[in-house]
Amino acid sequence: MQLVRLGGDLKTLGDETMTELLTAAQMRAIEQAAIASGAVTGLELMERAGRGVVEAIFEEWPALATGGYRAVVLCGPGNNGGDGFVVARLLKDAGWDVEVFLYGDADKLPPDARVNYERWVALGEVAPLASCYSHRWVHQPIVIDAVFGTGLARPLPVDVRNVLMATMNCRRVAIDVPSMLSSDTGVMMLPMFDSSAAHLTVTFHSRKLGHLMCDGPANCGEVRVVDIGLNRKPVEGAVELLTRTGNLSKRVGHKYSHGHALIFSGGVGKGGAARLAARGALRVGAGAVTIGCPPAALIENAAQLNAIMLHAVKGVACLNDAFTDHRINALCMGPGMGVSDKSRDLIAAGLKSGRAIVLDADALTLIGRDAALLALLHKKCVLTPHAGEFVRLFPDLAEKLDTTATKGPAYSKVDATREAAKRAGCTVLYKGPDTVIAGPSGRCSINASVYERSAPWLATAGSGDVLAGFITGLLARGLAPMQAAETGAWLHTESALSFGPGLIAEDLPEELPKLFRSLGI
Repeated sequence: MQLVRLGGDLKTLGDETMTELLTAAQMRAIEQAAIASGAVTGLELMERAGRGVVEAIFEEWPALATGGYRAVVLCGPGNNGGDGFVVARLLKDAGWDVEVFLYGDADKLPPDARVNYERWVALGEVAPLASCYSHRWVHQPIVIDAVFGTGLARPLPVDVRNVLMATMNCRRVAIDVPSMLSSDTGVMMLPMFDSSAAHLTVTFHSRKLGHLMCDGPANCGEVRVVDIGLNRKPVEGAVELLTRTGNLSKRVGHKYSHGHALIFSGGVGKGGAARLAARGALRVGAGAVTIGCPPAALIENAAQLNAIMLHAVKGVACLNDAFTDHRINALCMGPGMGVSDKSRDLIAAGLKSGRAIVLDADALTLIGRDAALLALLHKKCVLTPHAGEFVRLFPDLAEKLDTTATKGPAYSKVDATREAAKRAGCTVLYKGPDTVIAGPSGRCSINASVYERSAPWLATAGSGDVLAGFITGLLARGLAPMQAAETGAWLHTESALSFGPGLIAEDLPEELPKLFRSLGI
């Protein structure tokens, strides 16, 4: 049985790279297809899953493999509960004192779960979950949460919540995902824990979206993936977890063969954001970078720049004159530009130029206010909103995202970003520790700055401006918008991890040379 620890590096399972993140429905489809093909039975999958959970427990806490410990297994009304019955049986075989509680009616269990229920009953008792009183936790047993797993699509029942809340002082192991967590969105359906909902989460075949999104990283503890022998062919519509960048080595040529990025700046005293973006674009490999700014800001910018060029942009006419230089192939508009009519007209001209363009900060605010600007977006655009900017751009999608689902699949950040990208007709990078990147075709990926890749010091002024610059520089180098957004986001996190605590935005571009050397670029 192979286990894969969820962390910051690319991990493998067998011969396949583990990069797909699945929804509950996609995982069910994979299992059902395997069973329908005759390659495996549901009972065999359940046995493999239960055995994988036990092995993961013993790997996480090696002392427990000696036996003589106590477990309370909380089983639910579906196949997740069936996995719990297997775990109970295997722990008892290993010499543990095991108590099992069931939420729901045993007669209504799915067939495979029912078989494993009966196998357990031959060894020990099953009590109703409602009888699982607080005195059970006095001696702090291991608690196995096999109540809902990926199946929860509604608020947690009060009686289940009360039992789970009583386990606060125990080591908690969740099968698939903690029962309070939506596996598709990462939202805690009833966020009542003062600490992580699980110390160890064991999932199967592939990670689920909820492990990396929203509340998931704070509530899953250590996440391990267990191979249960299912087909590893790619899943249509699956979200990709970004694990490293592609080849960014420079080919032989002059500077303009690696692109020329034009970054727009605000006026006097408003140029810092553009300078950060420009530095990011230059460090990530754009051959030339120019800041376009109002004439009054030229001296201020010149005093702080050397390798980055300057161009006076007084208005749309000046910008269109700059566009006669066809070597300029990527634009960045928004950071520090302001939300004036003049900025609005410059952004419209930039969009009409048809060049690859990153739209961030003030540009997003202006687009959210102006349907005419929204209509000018095209497939070479990359939008980089944080949560507040996403609300301004797509208020109806943000409202759906904030609505708690009472039945059926919940609406996730992935769903919202995909729908936004399709509506805008361009790439959308929805920022956060769980940055979601989607293209208009529906392709989607996540740059997860969580678990071992957690970089909380990225929450610093100017960090987003540097990200916009990274993406712009990559566009200038010729990467497609989706690839530029993905690579830029991944490098952004890796640069922060390379520097460590104390990071300020200016440090991010300066980490790229060291990072590129470590990647063999």
